[in-house]
Amino acid sequence: MAGKSKKHSIRIIAGEWRGRRLPVLNVPGLRPSGDRCRETLFNWLQPYVEGAECADLFAGTGALGLEAASRGARSVVLVEKNSAVVGALDRSINMLRALQVRVHRGDALEWLRRTEPDSLDIVFVDPPFDEGLILKSALLVDRLHSVREGGFVYIEEPATRKAIIPGPGWELWKEKKIGEVRMQLFRRVPID
Repeated sequence: MAGKSKKHSIRIIAGEWRGRRLPVLNVPGLRPSGDRCRETLFNWLQPYVEGAECADLFAGTGALGLEAASRGARSVVLVEKNSAVVGALDRSINMLRALQVRVHRGDALEWLRRTEPDSLDIVFVDPPFDEGLILKSALLVDRLHSVREGGFVYIEEPATRKAIIPGPGWELWKEKKIGEVRMQLFRRVPID
């Protein structure tokens, strides 16, 4: 019917909640990671997710953080500032009975500034593409040493943008382009 909007959803790919669907609200800038990107990312991270402390900055649907929790992450913080999206995240967490997941309503960069050094194993950075938040987030994670040695930062950005080059203490561990998206996974390494 004309004028009716479809209800969109995405699915959790694997783990405890495999096949469960998460709502995708019609909110400007909300662009959930596709199944192929998430499947590739979690194939890369598979040996490291179980027991990990994770943060999903700019959580949106929560697909990355909830996928990590479904695969055994010890704790996940979903950081999101849009109140309607936060409400949807709360409903998803309740539906899944995801006790290891909590939502922080607020600015992701401010939340990151308050994290303790070496407190996270995996940070997902997948903000709206047109707001200039990707590089700011990556630089802040680096400067604050939020990620433990051996931990990871995942960055999803438009494939047309120049790739982020890691600074000292980071290595580009994996990289792939899927459609219009560039996926980069950085690992924190010791500085010699």
